[in-house]
Amino acid sequence: MTRQLALTPASDYETVRAAIAYLSEAGPDKTDLPRFCRALGKSERQLTDLFRRWCGLTPKTFAQAVALDHAKRLLADRQSVLDTTYEVGLSSTSRLHDLFVTHQAMPPGAFRARGEGLDMVWGAAPSPFGIAVLTATEYGLSGIGFADEQVSVRQAFEDLANRWPNARYTRNDAAVVPIAARIFDPARWDPERPVRVVLIGTDFEIKVWETLLSIPVGGATTYGKVASRIGRSSASRAVGAAVGKNPISFVVPCHRVVGSNGALTGYHWGVPRKRAILGWEAGLSARA
Repeated sequence: MTRQLALTPASDYETVRAAIAYLSEAGPDKTDLPRFCRALGKSERQLTDLFRRWCGLTPKTFAQAVALDHAKRLLADRQSVLDTTYEVGLSSTSRLHDLFVTHQAMPPGAFRARGEGLDMVWGAAPSPFGIAVLTATEYGLSGIGFADEQVSVRQAFEDLANRWPNARYTRNDAAVVPIAARIFDPARWDPERPVRVVLIGTDFEIKVWETLLSIPVGGATTYGKVASRIGRSSASRAVGAAVGKNPISFVVPCHRVVGSNGALTGYHWGVPRKRAILGWEAGLSARA
């Protein structure tokens, strides 16, 4: 059995976030590790240990995992990923993740009513990518956002709540912490007890989000390929808009959609976090 990663302190992610900013500018082949460590106030051993604890990779390997060339290779290796039927079975940690989510679409009336009549609980919980802010209904998880030094917990919640302004919201951190643990701790991924996800959007948006759920950990695809998959090959721009509106970050993996040239294009919760998630998932794939 592969040893699983556990939830890590928010302080680890703050260091990783600073590292990503540096690595994004320097590139994986030009990293001056001693200087880098001094800038972050860490010894080389401390920084390497932190990265291994956080994602199972060294800083340099992590940098390579979120580099443009790596994204291009993913696209080349998995160009038909959305048209491939993956084997059933728990052959790896990555495969386990693909199976631990089940989803349903809310009735169209709930979308048209902007959430009217829905009771939602919301709260904040730790994650490997900073503080996660979650919303949930009796039907299942309805939203995930992130807070950090730039975005407060309240602002992250309001971002999610503004999508369904007529719903009734109650804050209950204790209720969402166990949900977050099941989502962000691979040791708790269990296809026998899948996380229930509720997709609330237009028919087109839901088709896009359902397609994103087909992209495996360690994989990537492009907006154009998603458009082709849903039978709208000329709708790449509309697909991009739907990807950007994805309310359930990480679980519905909009971070695995990149530009046609492999570029890590925009992400609602910041490109540095997109890089962080991709690097973290690369660590999972390496351990599988």
